[in-house]
Amino acid sequence: MTSALDLRDRVVLTDVSKTYDSAIGPTVALSPTDLTIEPGEFVSIVGPSGCGKTTLLQLLGGFLEPTTGALLVGPDRIAGPSPERGVVFQSPTLYPWLTVRGNIEFGPKCRGVDRKTRRAEADQLLQLVGLGDVGDQRPYELSGGMQQRAQIARVLANDPRIILMDEPFGALDQLTRERLQVELLRLWRQAGKTIVFVTHSVEEAVFLSTRVLVMSARPGRVIVDRRIDLPGDDPDHVRALTVTATPEFQSIKSELAQAIYEAHT
Repeated sequence: MTSALDLRDRVVLTDVSKTYDSAIGPTVALSPTDLTIEPGEFVSIVGPSGCGKTTLLQLLGGFLEPTTGALLVGPDRIAGPSPERGVVFQSPTLYPWLTVRGNIEFGPKCRGVDRKTRRAEADQLLQLVGLGDVGDQRPYELSGGMQQRAQIARVLANDPRIILMDEPFGALDQLTRERLQVELLRLWRQAGKTIVFVTHSVEEAVFLSTRVLVMSARPGRVIVDRRIDLPGDDPDHVRALTVTATPEFQSIKSELAQAIYEAHT
């Protein structure tokens, strides 16, 4: 049975589209789209370049207004950015003049959380993302992967209901990317948040997600909505990288890659 809290956190898009004006005329980035994302889902969005993945994420973040339709979180219309929807960008957006801990404390400080409480919460999050020993360093003293973990911790410090991630691991080396994928799954399991994740990597989408959406070439629309159920995938266990070698994983990956190829041709 769906609880009242679950209903409050459900994301619903009804007939949502986005058209941009340009010098050569209007460009439809997103065709009218109906979509429901249930609380606690990890939904990845994949598709060819220019298909509207980031446009859809920016609509969910409240950075863009839809040309048509309505976006709701529970009963509330998305009318602009909100701390209830945290955003992790492709490149870390940390304040270089603050320490890593200071970056994590920034949101709670703006909300009026007292110093002792926000310091304790920041230290807990630093431990959660594996940065417990670098809280007093500046962001530029950290590796790219560590900066991304700090950015995730800063988003979690605001306790958002939904986390939106726009290719956050795209610029990282493969080893760091794989480590952060496992770390993100662990954080998602522990925090119980809803995550919407944009990526160009089908393998990453299948590995991370409970559900993958494939979008068509522009004008973008959802052409595949695929539930992901892999062997040994239970709520109390973080998925191991070894699952990528299973026939089930490879079959789903091939199915989605084929859908993207056909959408682009």
